Amino acid sequence: MKTLVLTRHAQSRLSVLDRLNGDPSAEVGLTEVGRDEARDLGREVGAVDLVAHTAFGRTRETAELAWPDTPLLVVPELNEIAFGRFEGTHWDEGYRDWVLTSGPDDACPGGGESRVTAVQRYLRGYRLLLDRQEERVALVAHGAPVRYVLLGLENRPPTRLLEGVPPATPFIVDVDRFGRAVSIIEAWAAAPAYY
Repeated sequence: MKTLVLTRHAQSRLSVLDRLNGDPSAEVGLTEVGRDEARDLGREVGAVDLVAHTAFGRTRETAELAWPDTPLLVVPELNEIAFGRFEGTHWDEGYRDWVLTSGPDDACPGGGESRVTAVQRYLRGYRLLLDRQEERVALVAHGAPVRYVLLGLENRPPTRLLEGVPPATPFIVDVDRFGRAVSIIEAWAAAPAYY
């Protein structure tokens, strides 16, 4: 890979309501606005050689609408974090408080993931993409795996509270910068702490 086009999926039926969904078996499609966002994304970015997406329908739908007839690759390592007992709830119905008071190694109550476990999984997905032979690869993922890369591009490690990522907004990154961002995330994952 020479260039990565990194983006969060387009507006979904749950994201417009600020509802958490970390279960890929839940059918959550795009809104009509989201479908338009996805088509606009493809027009803005232009052709890519491969579109990677997660196991969630909203990322696949975004990928298919943005780049029809382009080969797809499912990368479940980049799936949304498992929200445990907060699945389906609004961000402010407990998950935000948990994020602000828990450590990176603390598993989310109710069978969810810790942030460091999710980051370690994301790292496997990032490395898989770095090894691709296609020149221009698009990745349609979720807010957290996109934001972690954006932080790494600024030489910053993961933070306790992540800034949101706008839907269907492309971030175009050359492979060397992406690799350095991944290295910063890996260093944090080896000794996770929030400062």
